[in-house]
Amino acid sequence: MKLLLRLLVTAALVLLLSNLLSGVHVASFGTAVIVAVVLGLLNVFIKPILVLLTLPVTLVTLGLFLLVINAVIILLCTNIVGGFAVDSFWTALIFSVILSVLQSITYKILGDDN
Repeated sequence: MKLLLRLLVTAALVLLLSNLLSGVHVASFGTAVIVAVVLGLLNVFIKPILVLLTLPVTLVTLGLFLLVINAVIILLCTNIVGGFAVDSFWTALIFSVILSVLQSITYKILGDDN
């Protein structure tokens, strides 16, 4: 049940951000749900590999390079999901930061902050 709730919250936030950020385009709520699923899968399977490969850079930048990795994950998602587009790397970076903050706030409000 928690997974479904997180999926729906992420989809709603993706749709919200597509309306707030001019460089993010989502075709429908169904597309936003697919984006949420793909982002979850990319974060589980691809992100750890990227973090491991870029560990020296991440350490030198005191973890700030993780923001770049998050933006890359968003850009990968745009290549996988039709109906979801992010115009530039910088838009993906802003999108990923705002999405993470809003997810944290929402999960805290819902009492699902694991």
